[in-house]
Amino acid sequence: MIQVSIYKNADNLITGFILSGHADYSEYGSDIVCSAVSALVINTINSVENFTSDRFHLEQDEKKGFIEFRVIEPMSSNTNLLLNSLALGLQGIQEEYTDQYIKLTQVKSQ
Repeated sequence: MIQVSIYKNADNLITGFILSGHADYSEYGSDIVCSAVSALVINTINSVENFTSDRFHLEQDEKKGFIEFRVIEPMSSNTNLLLNSLALGLQGIQEEYTDQYIKLTQVKSQ
């Protein structure tokens, strides 16, 4: 199962996320849940990097299916929009494929 913790600050703005695991919806290489999640996450990170001047912390381990992304505040409205779009997309995948393959939680960041 893919587990995603979405970090929100005191103003309820998304400031980052940690993603870990694999969906195990299908065999490696043809798992559409993993592919969809990966596409959304990678596109969001690349978009923040290319379309904003916001700084962020990124750690990743592809074999373990681990990504940690955190914006180093202050955060622009563009990054806020991109992170909200990511959360919306992940929620849609969770609704379509159930908690058996992907689970989202929200966590207050420090």
